[in-house]
Amino acid sequence: MGEDAVSTLPALMYHSVSAVGGPLRDLAVPPERLAEQLGALSDAGYQLVGLTEALDRLAAGNTAKTVALTFDDGYRDFLTEGVPALAKAGAGATLYASVGHLGGHAGWLGRYASDFGPMLTWSELDEVAAAGIEIGNHSLVHHPLDVLSPAQLRDEVVSSRDQLEQRLQRRVRSFAYPHGYNSALVRRVVERSGHDNATEVGRRPHTPAERRFAVPRFQPTPDHTGADLVDLVSRSGATPAARLRQCAQPGWRLVRRLARKAGRELT
Repeated sequence: MGEDAVSTLPALMYHSVSAVGGPLRDLAVPPERLAEQLGALSDAGYQLVGLTEALDRLAAGNTAKTVALTFDDGYRDFLTEGVPALAKAGAGATLYASVGHLGGHAGWLGRYASDFGPMLTWSELDEVAAAGIEIGNHSLVHHPLDVLSPAQLRDEVVSSRDQLEQRLQRRVRSFAYPHGYNSALVRRVVERSGHDNATEVGRRPHTPAERRFAVPRFQPTPDHTGADLVDLVSRSGATPAARLRQCAQPGWRLVRRLARKAGRELT
């Protein structure tokens, strides 16, 4: 195992554990494909854990091959399909709950809101936590946080964390930025509200020298075989597309902020 393999942490970003067509297809990984991917990672010698545990291991100097597994939004299929697949693979994970949408549907997806089925209810989210899955915060109503006013931003971050901790009686350490968008102000609010790590998209591995409040993640799709995913997580640097996306963020944020003032939400 080379130096890069022990000094970087690949993290994976899943959403729905299902099969759908249309424009959201890549955000849904069917149960059988998820099982194949998890099995291939385990067979390749990776330990599969939630994000906070993975970061704690990295900070403690643990050099075991590790992949952090995360699931965004909180669809019911995570409980019915994802939890059994994780248990069979002996894997942990972090589930990021969109608090204001629990018990409903993914309203931010517009006319595609029902494609992934219903969101978890609070009692189902408690079942997920009881299964040993870390519950993280995915804000209140899934707004892009970097274009909100400071007061709206704080409400999105703080109220959602408070509800999670009060309802589940568990500490919430991890945060996932809706749509991956963050800024220095957003990261500061997330940190000051009591979280000790947060994650974006990024499409590259995390390194110990980087801040814990913008941990990048790779996105598996239904087209990734197990072998494909092992190859993906073994990469030690960002792809050219990922670097270009990072450089474009300030300009894209300005466009989205102006669009929001005009009554449109660009994601």
